[in-house]
Amino acid sequence: MNVLIIGGGFGGLEAAKTLGSDPRVSVTLIDRKNFHLFQPLLYQVATAGLSPADIAVPIRSILAKYDNVEVVLDQVLRIDAEKNQVIGQERTYSYDSLLLAAGATHSYFGNETWEEFAPGLKTLEQATEIRRRVLLAYEAAEKAQDPIEQKAWLTFAVIGAGPTGVELAGSLAELAHATLAKDFRKIRSKETTVYLIEGGDRVLPSFHPDLSAKALKDLSSMGVKVLLSAKVQNVDAGGLTLPDRSIQAKTLLWAAGVRPSRLAESITAPRDRVGRLIVKDDCSLPGLPNIFAIGDLAAFTGTDGKPLPGVAPVAVQQGAYVAHTILNDLSQKPRNPFHYFDKGSMATIGRRRAVLEVGALRLSGAIAWLGWLFVHLLYLVGFKNRVTVLFSWIWSYFTYRRESRIIPDREWRMGK
Repeated sequence: MNVLIIGGGFGGLEAAKTLGSDPRVSVTLIDRKNFHLFQPLLYQVATAGLSPADIAVPIRSILAKYDNVEVVLDQVLRIDAEKNQVIGQERTYSYDSLLLAAGATHSYFGNETWEEFAPGLKTLEQATEIRRRVLLAYEAAEKAQDPIEQKAWLTFAVIGAGPTGVELAGSLAELAHATLAKDFRKIRSKETTVYLIEGGDRVLPSFHPDLSAKALKDLSSMGVKVLLSAKVQNVDAGGLTLPDRSIQAKTLLWAAGVRPSRLAESITAPRDRVGRLIVKDDCSLPGLPNIFAIGDLAAFTGTDGKPLPGVAPVAVQQGAYVAHTILNDLSQKPRNPFHYFDKGSMATIGRRRAVLEVGALRLSGAIAWLGWLFVHLLYLVGFKNRVTVLFSWIWSYFTYRRESRIIPDREWRMGK
């Protein structure tokens, strides 16, 4: 049986490893990148806390021990469900079962021209581009003669106060107030202004209101200016416009929304309002029982009637479930519905500041922060990466230094 997996993220890798131990199947995993990326720590690459290699591992090395798993570097163009074929840029692939696990990218809600001025944070390339812009902003401020221009360079705005936005804003504040405090002669990095702009009425809207309030308090104590119920009307090279004010900021970062990979548009199947593929309770597409979609690409309604969140644990559990379902199909066993086991949510705000929610348990402060550290080290792929990241965190904690402050000598173009 030929199983084709598109995407080497959390879900795709989990499915490949589960299927890789069964000789009855031949697995081909296609990805346009040759590495698995640990997205939850991208913000630390973007703010010079970690280097790109710390959170990326070659997919081939992860799956090397599975003889029946082939890894292919290719760009998928479209899916021909009638012929059971996937058309790639390099060649065409046939399948008996297909797993779509291509993930998501950022959404500008129809304002795609804003990306040039406010990059999102979904890829390693975007993280290094953000790092370049952030560090160059301080260099430009150091050289600026006009106080107004200098202030604009020392003003940063993060749009969107979900976990990514909160983590970015907190990390930018720590970078300014601690890491760079003694590095410049003509500017005071502590005078940096970091805005966190949210269209809703609270930060971390997916968390309990008590934890949102705690996060807001922590951000404010770190010097982050949080603007709630603030709808962005325009973004350009000079800053952004809100209904009641304009903010002059040379560095804008986008964390306000996501949309599924364009792969979802290449197949004729029902999609929800944000473009995710609507799946049945066995993660298959309606009318296409041999095609499955998981993770950020899929709209799966949980037992509470709400779509499952786009987080790594969902993708991992769905990847393992689909793999077992395919093996059960081979054994002519009935399909059981997928049930997600919610392991909770967490977000870090800064040093000894985090929030954690598991069922009715809600924690904040140092205990939640230590829990966040442990969980992220546990899920990080590769022993070497775990050791390197742990050492970097320890070094940064005691010295307040971030050693990945390298500015590339040329710009590269961000791709979709």
